Amino acid sequence: MTALIVGAGPTGLTLACELARSGVSFRLIEAARGPQPGSRGKGIQPRTLEVFDDLGIVDRVLANGQMAMPLRSIAPDGDVTLGGAEPEALRNRPDIPYTTSLITPEWRIEEALRLRLAELGGAVEFGTALGGFEQSDAAVSAFVVKDGEAETITARWLVGCDGGHSIVRRQAGIAFEGETREEVRMIIADAEVDGLDRDAWTMWRHEEGVLSLCPLPSTNVFQYAAAIVPGQDTELSLANMQAILERRTGRTDIRLHEPQWSSLWRANIRLADRYREGRVFLAGDAAHIHSPAGGQGMNTGIQDAHNLAWKLAAVAKGASPALLDTYEAERRPVAADVLALSNARLRQVLEERGISTRRDESTIQLGVNYRGCASARDDRGETAPLRAGDRAPDATKLMTVDGEQRLFDLTRGGRFTLLSFGTAPAIGAAPAALRTLRVVGRPTGADDIADTEGHLADAYGATDHTLVLIRPDGYVALISDAGDISAVSDYLAAMS
Repeated sequence: MTALIVGAGPTGLTLACELARSGVSFRLIEAARGPQPGSRGKGIQPRTLEVFDDLGIVDRVLANGQMAMPLRSIAPDGDVTLGGAEPEALRNRPDIPYTTSLITPEWRIEEALRLRLAELGGAVEFGTALGGFEQSDAAVSAFVVKDGEAETITARWLVGCDGGHSIVRRQAGIAFEGETREEVRMIIADAEVDGLDRDAWTMWRHEEGVLSLCPLPSTNVFQYAAAIVPGQDTELSLANMQAILERRTGRTDIRLHEPQWSSLWRANIRLADRYREGRVFLAGDAAHIHSPAGGQGMNTGIQDAHNLAWKLAAVAKGASPALLDTYEAERRPVAADVLALSNARLRQVLEERGISTRRDESTIQLGVNYRGCASARDDRGETAPLRAGDRAPDATKLMTVDGEQRLFDLTRGGRFTLLSFGTAPAIGAAPAALRTLRVVGRPTGADDIADTEGHLADAYGATDHTLVLIRPDGYVALISDAGDISAVSDYLAAMS
């Protein structure tokens, strides 16, 4: 077997789906007896929606959520600020299909991923706990227990997607550096609410701290969130939550029902010292945990999996094992930046007793890039808007023999795609997992595209000779404005 995945949250499920569609063998185990309840992380960022688009679940996810949910912030004096609209700079952009975050409960994301995994022939092994593991130069032997029965699973790689209290991380001896801030806590709960409309995410700023009620689409509940400072009652009871609500809103007509799920969150801000120990990898909260402010955590974990999966699949099929070294090199700096961003947002929540109603581009993760990494190669200058390592932009109004399509329709599926804007010769012995799209005036073949509005050339800064190689995870691997097909061949040779 190729991989044992420990933990079936959004990160582990994404990894499993990616491996399943690549035809790579795996097992996905989860210690819990069944799916986890609760809204938990509820914000899905645009870059993650692009990942879901590629996986084939974005329509299912969108159907259970709401884009650009209005935000209503109420000051202590009753002054109301409205926000949450789509940023002006992102409107009507042919290179960005999803411009704002989607609000949907985390369990809905897991549900969509499990359904996709089932479609791909996989399943979660619930009630199966990791007891320990040993590794050699060739494999990992893991000891697992289900219903009191022990089993040893041998795999080429073990991936810990088992959260902040990761058993995999601890047993791999990987330090989890950071801090636990006991003075920063938050009560989070899912409950039905009477006396408040479901048209907006409402936040009340108060000297005690912020209180918010966010309607969860596709459910009849709200997510209740109340910042708790030292000296305040942390009891997860309906009476305590109602009392906090009445003090901070000044209203008695808003009534909570008994919570369906609740949790006391505390500020645990940590980053793994490394993402790999031999044949053992970490992803998601097992590698990084931080404040929920800014809605980054689940998204970062899903994108960890998206990055790692295609590399595991490539190496399993013969690519150089050195490819796996690029996982930590690319993803750990991203997590460090996310920690800094979420910490800044947390300070804002604590100092201003509220959350900004303005949406901006800092949290949507479209700017995440791997420029300067060994896996990114181009012949462009430092000031070029698009470089190797950047997210590959979308483009609309592309005419094919099957009609009008967008670029993401043509790159979907977890493979390399070569965009040829000129007349470069074909690649000799091209790998099967490569699709070459030729930009032509009039499409006559299945891989011909006509850039009718110039959106594709604009997005990629293309000349008549430009070649752009897009990775399976939707990032630019290589750009050659000189049209150097040998550079593309050399890059792909390392992947096969």
